[in-house]
Amino acid sequence: MTEYTSDNNWVEVSGSVDSIIEFSHEMFGEGFYGFYLSVPRLSDYVDRLPIIVSERLITDVDLNIGAEITITGQFRSYNKMIDGSNRLLLTVFVREITNMTEEFKNPNQIYLNGFVCKAPIYRTTPFKREIADLLVAVNRAYNKSDYIPTIAWGRNAKFCQTLEVGDNIKVWGRIQSREYQKRYANGEVVDKVAYEVSVSKLEIVQDKVEKETDQGKQLENTEDHDHVLYDEES
Repeated sequence: MTEYTSDNNWVEVSGSVDSIIEFSHEMFGEGFYGFYLSVPRLSDYVDRLPIIVSERLITDVDLNIGAEITITGQFRSYNKMIDGSNRLLLTVFVREITNMTEEFKNPNQIYLNGFVCKAPIYRTTPFKREIADLLVAVNRAYNKSDYIPTIAWGRNAKFCQTLEVGDNIKVWGRIQSREYQKRYANGEVVDKVAYEVSVSKLEIVQDKVEKETDQGKQLENTEDHDHVLYDEES
């Protein structure tokens, strides 16, 4: 994946079809279909990702269960009323889809250029591992935005404490699925799956020197530049 892509939301995933393809919805006379894609990690864990694809793109592609495919597209969010509550749902929206002809060294890549829209939540695990949760708003055409949950680790997580709502950031990483259990007030426990971007690299786009100058602080260095954080998980 190129670091200098002009798109602010770019995904490439490769894996095997893990469910029957089913009709999802229709928009402006165009049908869209959904299925799940199993994408392997180096750790042998498999991320099971939801996919949405236009009927125009699937005529010449084998999408039977077990078929190996490569998808290029975007990670999108949308709101849906489920059981009386509004939920944020996430899916990989397909721009290109082909049957895989070779294995990829990195089968799960994502790049985002967006804005911090909630104050980061920083915490440490019982094993003293640092984690930070970010919600990133990524602009889309027609005045729409996608709201993407991201999770950073180690030094990236620690740095996330300095981020503020409205900061423009770039994120590189992978999309992961995470199983968890939700306990309701009546004692019922339900198995659920969350989708998020696991951050491997992070940059602040907005120049911090300019930001602090606007706040009346005097700094010696006034050059504009991106601030590179860390390009690996620790």
